Amino acid sequence: MGAETTAQQQAEAVGHWMAEADRFARGLGIRMVTVAPGRCEVAMSVTEAMHNGVGTTHGGATFTLADFAFAVAANSHGRTAVALSTQMSYPAASRAGDTLTAVAAEESLGGRTGLYRVEVRRGDGTLVGLFIGTVYRRSDPIGPAAAGDDGQVGG
Repeated sequence: MGAETTAQQQAEAVGHWMAEADRFARGLGIRMVTVAPGRCEVAMSVTEAMHNGVGTTHGGATFTLADFAFAVAANSHGRTAVALSTQMSYPAASRAGDTLTAVAAEESLGGRTGLYRVEVRRGDGTLVGLFIGTVYRRSDPIGPAAAGDDGQVGG
C-alpha cells in the first residue's frame, strides 16, 4: 500500500470519526462531503432556526460550518491540531432553504503549525464566508487510534 493511499485512508478515518464525535456539528446537520489530506468539504442546509434577527443566516452558523471543515482538514494528517487563531468575513448573506458548502484547503503545513483557507458558498456559487485559520499541531494522535473504548478522546 502506497503512502498516498495510506494518507487518504487516514484522512477519511479521521474525518468520519470527527463527523461522529462532534455533537455540535451533528446538531446543525453538517454533512461530510469529501475529505483528503489537508482538505475537507462539508455541507449544511440552512433552516429558519439558524436565522438571526434580520432574517438571514446567523454568522455563528456559517462560522461553525467553516470551522468544522477547518478542523477536519487540519486533523486529517492524524495529529491533533487545535486552533490558534481564526478570522471570518461575510461578503454575502444566505437564508433558510440555502445549502451552504464549505471547502477547506491547506495553504501551509509545518511541523508545529498549519494555515488553512475555507470558502463557504451558497448553492448558486456565491461566496458567503471566507475563513482563515491557523492551528497548532500537537504530537498526540487524533481519531479512532486516540479514542478510548467509548470512542471519545480522553475517555
